[in-house]
Amino acid sequence: MVTVGADAPSAPPSDTGGFWSVARLAPHRRAVITADGTEVSFAELDEQVMAFAKGIADLGLGRGDAIAAVTPNVVSHLVVHLAAMRSGWYFTPVNSHLAPPEIAHVIVDSDARAVVVHSTLAQDAQPGLDASGLPLTHRIADPMAHGYRSLEDLLQTGRRLAVPPPASTGSVMMYTSGTTGVPKGVRRALPEGDPDEVLGSAARIYCRGFGMPFDGVHLVCGPLYHAGPSSAAMSALHAGNTLVLMERWEPLEFLAAVERHAVTSTQMVPTMFRRLLALDREDRQRFDHSHLVSIMHTGAPCPIDVKQAMMDWFGPVVYETYGGTESVATIATPRHWLTKPGTVGKPLRGVRVHILGNDGRELGVGEAGSIYIESPRGRETEYYKDREKTDRMKRGDLVSLGDIGYLDDDGDLFLCDRRVDLIISGGVNIYPAEVEAALTRHRSVGDVAVIGVPDDDWGETVLAIVEPAADAVAAPELEAQLRDHCQGLLARYKQPRRYEFVETLPRQPNGKIEKRRLRDPYWESRDRAI
Repeated sequence: MVTVGADAPSAPPSDTGGFWSVARLAPHRRAVITADGTEVSFAELDEQVMAFAKGIADLGLGRGDAIAAVTPNVVSHLVVHLAAMRSGWYFTPVNSHLAPPEIAHVIVDSDARAVVVHSTLAQDAQPGLDASGLPLTHRIADPMAHGYRSLEDLLQTGRRLAVPPPASTGSVMMYTSGTTGVPKGVRRALPEGDPDEVLGSAARIYCRGFGMPFDGVHLVCGPLYHAGPSSAAMSALHAGNTLVLMERWEPLEFLAAVERHAVTSTQMVPTMFRRLLALDREDRQRFDHSHLVSIMHTGAPCPIDVKQAMMDWFGPVVYETYGGTESVATIATPRHWLTKPGTVGKPLRGVRVHILGNDGRELGVGEAGSIYIESPRGRETEYYKDREKTDRMKRGDLVSLGDIGYLDDDGDLFLCDRRVDLIISGGVNIYPAEVEAALTRHRSVGDVAVIGVPDDDWGETVLAIVEPAADAVAAPELEAQLRDHCQGLLARYKQPRRYEFVETLPRQPNGKIEKRRLRDPYWESRDRAI
């Protein structure tokens, strides 16, 4: 049993490296346990990573080129990720729940020169691959799919090649939607230095901050194509942890996995907390969670009572971080949060948080304003192929995620509000402009406003308020048409859960829809109910 204090990490490993050092020093240690129980050692995973790196380099990819993966939580995702980090490539994980047109946009926009697709997603990825013009040799399926080269064939090619590509540290380019509704890649300059040392050092800093042991078991219960679960999982792996992959999250399956694998750490979102807390008392007490010393959460605001209930159950093990794909700002350790419920913590080492007014003036203690992050990571961040959006995100070297908050006397950050239109449902960002763009393609939609409304389980759900066109059919039939219309255009989690129909949407004199007038009644009624 791991005997690590909730806020105190275990001793660092003797070697200064990351994944590749662990594979050399402890080759038989389990690196991955898949959803079906298959175990892969560090040595076995490293062999696949090196074969893949050689096979892809043989296709002509070099430092600074991009590779994408459209996969669920499977070993091949880790192989592509690690090979990219070892070979100086940009790695773009594509949300496997996106609709085919959305997948196509990411593949094409990222300039991926090779794409790995899980066979169950081969058909969805096909339009993007066709649009990108990638040859068959650069379209790789795991395990096999019509119109693709198999992953095993590529690995066999790599195994026959003697010389691997030069060691060079790569970088992840995640895609995040913006208010324009068009997903954009968050890109940074490639790091300098040996990949093993660079990534190993970063992993140890991450693990220390979140109280994670360096030789524990990390449960991956969120999708690896999201920044939070990916950062936690890869940091854990580089620090020598075993990764346990969940195919999809269910509360009882989560608790069973925690007990079965003696899990020491995991990363979650508040929706998962709510679903766990909704379990019967008997179910909650059935499973042993005594090894679990670190639960990280981010991705959405967490109500104080929900977080407190989680700590009452699991102990002071829940860590919170504030930030985004663009930059990370703060961390709240569990013991610190318990002294200041509601805080999202203090700035990380090397990071400063600024609260600015609308005029750009730095505000004082307790004054709410726009949150700006000053950090090395933020300074080098840009939106790929979008200088205008990059400039809107920054004020000099400062980066804004569009949230409102304040700092207290001790330098703790508290959030007051968030981006006005952003919907956060189950820890996932949903951008109304993207949903609105899809709905307005239907000829019976005169105009539409998409907003987030309260939901006890998901935090928020998507509501579409539609102003029908003059010749539109009656509301019940139109709603059915719109639900069918969205099926092929939007990922399921982005599709409106509810529809309302109004004769005229409220607008400002300039014609802009006044979303606050639409949104406020829902949130005010929720607040009155509380």
